[in-house]
Amino acid sequence: MITALLVSLAGGLGAATRFGVDGAIRARLSASYPWGTTVINISGSLLLGILTSVALGPLLPPTLQVVVGAGFLGGYTTFSTASVETLRLAQQRRWAGAAANAVGMLISAVAAAAVGWWIGTLL
Repeated sequence: MITALLVSLAGGLGAATRFGVDGAIRARLSASYPWGTTVINISGSLLLGILTSVALGPLLPPTLQVVVGAGFLGGYTTFSTASVETLRLAQQRRWAGAAANAVGMLISAVAAAAVGWWIGTLL
């Protein structure tokens, strides 16, 4: 029961962090491409890669792994927003942007997770 509460609280903190990061990026870039979501999903994948790799060792208790991974990083990253933003780009007939968002983010996020995993093995 306590773990579920902690995951919920961490998820809320992750979502609030996502909101702040996205807002900060939007304030600095006047681009119509969804850079905020891209940065959030790639950085979240990197962090989850690190966490997952570190979790294989004795450094993190299982409850903390779940709270940070499923809770905070689950609330921080946003596949659904990325999907809708890709759809919006396609509806605007911005085919290159839609393809870059869909394929580019997937490849970048997986690569970031792999780099994160590698970093985690060094800890």
